[in-house]
Amino acid sequence: DCYSAEARERFSLEEKIKELISTNQSIGQEAKELSSALRGNSKTQGDWGELVLETILEKSGLTKGIEFTVQDCKIMDNVSARNENGHTLRPDVVIHYPDGKAMIIDSKVSLKSFVAYVNSESIEEKERYGHEHLASIRRHIDELNDKRYQDFLVKNRTDFVMMFIPNEAAYMAAMQLDNSLWQKAYDKRVIIVSPTHLVSALRLIAQLWRHDRQTQNAIEVAE
Repeated sequence: DCYSAEARERFSLEEKIKELISTNQSIGQEAKELSSALRGNSKTQGDWGELVLETILEKSGLTKGIEFTVQDCKIMDNVSARNENGHTLRPDVVIHYPDGKAMIIDSKVSLKSFVAYVNSESIEEKERYGHEHLASIRRHIDELNDKRYQDFLVKNRTDFVMMFIPNEAAYMAAMQLDNSLWQKAYDKRVIIVSPTHLVSALRLIAQLWRHDRQTQNAIEVAE
């Protein structure tokens, strides 16, 4: 009986180990495919960054379609917003304030150079990929500066557009590689934010909406 029971337990353990190995292999393959896709396909990188951004927005307590809109170019009297060159402007996200003002967020993903920078084994490689990572971010800053979302997308013009880097480590690496990067972007009316910064900003905006609703309710009660 003892041997039979031990054999059954051993067989059961072997099956569980096989399941665990299979699961780990599956997870490893999926992670490898995701990593390859994010590093090699700029479209996939962009979609991933926008997904992270939208997830943070939904978790912040803001309501889609009311307090924020996604990739909506028709936000000025239902007319497509265009810049002075006639190009249609389609921001990743527009955050609406209770008083009618708005904040524009554009997601930027630059993983290829950053991943190569992190995995570099030599100082020369690290410097080269670090420069490429910074160059990618600077290009996007210049693009946002040229598009001037904040001048054409909302009735009450805003001073800045937020450039969202959805990877905290990529953001920190860029700031360490060039400690003047944030100020340079600020001078071009672009504010670089990481997920941590964005969550804090969105919490404040959600609080503004709550206070606005409370005020409206109080006015209705008073009337």
